Amino acid sequence: MKKVYGSAAAALDGVLFDGMTIAAGGFGLCGIPELLLEAIKQAGTQNLTFASNNAGVDDFGIGILLQTKQVKKMMSSYVGENAEFMRQYLSGELELEFNPQGTLAERMRAGGAGIPGFYTKTGVGTVIAEGKEHKDFNGQTYILEEGIFADLAIVKAWKADETGNLVFRKTARNFNVPAATCGKICVAEVEEIVPAGSLDPDSIHLPGIYVHRIIQGEHEKRIEQRTVRQKKEA
Repeated sequence: MKKVYGSAAAALDGVLFDGMTIAAGGFGLCGIPELLLEAIKQAGTQNLTFASNNAGVDDFGIGILLQTKQVKKMMSSYVGENAEFMRQYLSGELELEFNPQGTLAERMRAGGAGIPGFYTKTGVGTVIAEGKEHKDFNGQTYILEEGIFADLAIVKAWKADETGNLVFRKTARNFNVPAATCGKICVAEVEEIVPAGSLDPDSIHLPGIYVHRIIQGEHEKRIEQRTVRQKKEA
């Protein structure tokens, strides 16, 4: 089965449709599938629901799709760095389903494992728990959270082999791994594709069984918050 494609547009050909749910990897500006997001923008797909920790910034990550009003709903844990995300939410233009970070990661992992729901104490007694089933276990109250089953998962990895085994670098591993597992189709963009058998099996973070299509490309290394201090005088 061919998994390596020549471009992001080619890898998404026949996959995108209006109203779909997409799980996207990334943490802050680290590990964002930027080439695939640009291809979705160019495709003009509308009314999208994204499950992603955050939406990047205004001109990077999912933020580019917020600018073009292609996103209908975000399932996220963090809004702060994206002014357009915050503006659309506060003005009622964008639906937002807030999730604690751990809950969002576990909802993705659960979907990837075929688990429809799980109970957690996180969020009990807050707005997160409103409208959700409550259940007591050993005298403690838990709420029911549903697994995320996405139509498509898009992720960014450091290396892949030709069969789709992926290796992530550092923080990029946070949400990319669970996001990749919960999509019916997973498309990965990577910095380098190596021959099958080149990767140390003990270093593989995501087995190729989860990955259906791969592209290689050049990626921008963004710094989310640049903090500097004045150089001391000699």
